[in-house]
Amino acid sequence: MDWTAISFDWNRARAFLVTAEEGSLSAAARALGLAQPTLSRQVEALQKELGVVLFERFGRGLELTPAGASLVEHAKFMGQGAMALSIAAQGQSDEISGPVTISTSDAYAGLWLPKILQKLRQQEPGLLIRVVAENSASDLMRREADIAIRNFRPKEPELVAKKIKETTASFFASTDYIARHGVLKTPEEWDNANLILPGETNAFLAALKASGLPVTEKSVAYECSSYLAMWEMVRNGLGVGILDSRLGDNEPGIERASTMAFDMLFPIWLVAHRDILSNARLRLVFDFLATELKQPIA
Repeated sequence: MDWTAISFDWNRARAFLVTAEEGSLSAAARALGLAQPTLSRQVEALQKELGVVLFERFGRGLELTPAGASLVEHAKFMGQGAMALSIAAQGQSDEISGPVTISTSDAYAGLWLPKILQKLRQQEPGLLIRVVAENSASDLMRREADIAIRNFRPKEPELVAKKIKETTASFFASTDYIARHGVLKTPEEWDNANLILPGETNAFLAALKASGLPVTEKSVAYECSSYLAMWEMVRNGLGVGILDSRLGDNEPGIERASTMAFDMLFPIWLVAHRDILSNARLRLVFDFLATELKQPIA
């Protein structure tokens, strides 16, 4: 290979790729942890090195020029290669201290993990635990997280998964709310259930109906994007919410909101990239979580 033919800085190619994927300099700068002027200079420098215009402004964002669109595919291959190199290098590390990023839902991050992570930190004080608390799955292939707690089995062959257990979700309300409105006992009572849904109403209602519940749009009083916010609304007596049964049953001042038979069964999986599991630090955390997540919720 003629290495002298490569006349550009690879870091600038990364800046170009992330800007193309994010659609703006500000978003790309946040993704890379850089100041926006720094990122802008890198993209501008790459355009000069290559002798082409890569972007044109469109409103507040950027769009690829035809030249940029043809080159971004090559940049993607470079990014995939760099990611593979990073993962392979991490897989050779025997160092226990250092960062580990764990991805899970905001409900598990706020209501389940804290005591587990406290125990982990006491056992391994050299660890820096980063928690990505989001209700969408982090991309482990792109290293958005090292380890993920999910409610579905991954399909990617490069990922390994350990099934922790099957659990159920149930409906809960505060003791005060139930004292005012009563427990849901009949299908007709669900029309005025004052449901608090942690997600888009139609999709969530469809899932509940598929589980045999007589819910309609009239059943819904609140909609929010966060399970943790939903649960705080339940605790404050605003209505009825759905959560992992073990978490709800352990919450003081919270009771089951319905006597109707209802079991929404779902699995809990622990997931990581296959190469990462040869890394001593990440393997330790993975195995620790696999053990602790099987224990009853305190």
